[in-house]
Amino acid sequence: MNTDKKKMSLTGRVILGMLLGILTGFIIRSLFADTAFIHEYIVNGLFDVGGKIFIASLKMLVVPLVFVSLVCGTSSLKDISTLGRLGGKTVLFYLVTTALAITLALTMGTIFQPGAGADLSAATTFASKEAPSLGDVIVGMFPTNPISSMAQGNTLQIIVFAILFGIAISAAGKAGERIAALFVDLNAVIMKLVALLMNIAPYGVFFLMAKLFTGLGLDAIYNLLGYFLVLAATLLLHGFVTYSVMLKAFSGLSPIVFLKKMEDAVMFAFSTASSNATIPVTMETATKRLGVNNKIASFTVPLGATINMDGTAIMQGVATVFIAQAFNIDLTMSDYLAVIMTATLASIGTAGVPGVGLIMLAMVLNQVGLPVEGIALIMGVDRLLDMIRTAVNITGDSVVTCIVAKSENEMNIDVFNNPKAGEKDEEVHFHTLKQNS
Repeated sequence: MNTDKKKMSLTGRVILGMLLGILTGFIIRSLFADTAFIHEYIVNGLFDVGGKIFIASLKMLVVPLVFVSLVCGTSSLKDISTLGRLGGKTVLFYLVTTALAITLALTMGTIFQPGAGADLSAATTFASKEAPSLGDVIVGMFPTNPISSMAQGNTLQIIVFAILFGIAISAAGKAGERIAALFVDLNAVIMKLVALLMNIAPYGVFFLMAKLFTGLGLDAIYNLLGYFLVLAATLLLHGFVTYSVMLKAFSGLSPIVFLKKMEDAVMFAFSTASSNATIPVTMETATKRLGVNNKIASFTVPLGATINMDGTAIMQGVATVFIAQAFNIDLTMSDYLAVIMTATLASIGTAGVPGVGLIMLAMVLNQVGLPVEGIALIMGVDRLLDMIRTAVNITGDSVVTCIVAKSENEMNIDVFNNPKAGEKDEEVHFHTLKQNS
């Protein structure tokens, strides 16, 4: 049946799902806190299972998408030296944005002093996992078993293997051309699968928000209001101002156009609180909406999701100042410089380690002699702030992707400037499937 009714955009549907989920969570927490049936079958049943299925469906695509798209991008490079230039440029920009993020966080924390007069009664013992050394991380980048790396979702090892495999395809002549054509087709199929899964996003976001806000009390936020507001403000300042200035200065592209086109990816990142789970959406946004060539996006986006942690770096900066103030410990200028250096290098050194944000924070606190137990102070609101951090992280990945693509002349400016570019892909494909069934 044909209809000319204008449908709500994907972003609009995701925001609606998010708001309804938050409202549902607060209603259940306020009115049905003691109702065992609601908590057992609705909150821990429907909401929990629905949210986990949504996250799992996104993560399901990460390994095949990263591997296939990166093989496609690498095998299409005519000059292999381009890869070294591309890699160096990308890593440099990621390190610079992280250093800027931590500097901004320390500045904001010092100015607004969120830890002054903080209540330390909530502090408990926090046991941090040991972070690997930078040498171990470099050695660990090279897989001994690529299939095992894919099964475990080790992004750095997958990236390295995909690059080597792509280079081999490029150098293998006619045989390589046939394999390359197969990967191009596989990439098209995977991107269509991404578009198809986007249609369930509003429901998945609803389940995640409803579950989260059923268990998240406003008292946790009130107790840490200063920390919460300073960290949230710093994240937004970095996300909107720092990235906009960088994008305009290094590429000449419009920050306003960029931010509008990032809506879908930002909503996904906010609701999932996982840069890796958002990779499929970030990739599609970069290639279809922003006009970046897949050979660039397939390298910069997965790498950024692994090593570029601006949001996490900001959390470390504000948390370090907050904990120091809460324990009445004065930090010197050399301490601040040590925090900047440690957090920037740790963004690579702890890549791929579970609970990476808290591991990095423990490293930073140890570096400047602050009590690691202070982490327990901020854990009550960390889940909500983690959502904002992830949105900032993937925005930074996309900014660097655009800057690198523009510098390599691998960006379609017409697509970037076209407000409708890539907007209808997922809806058209979805309706085509319905008509054919």
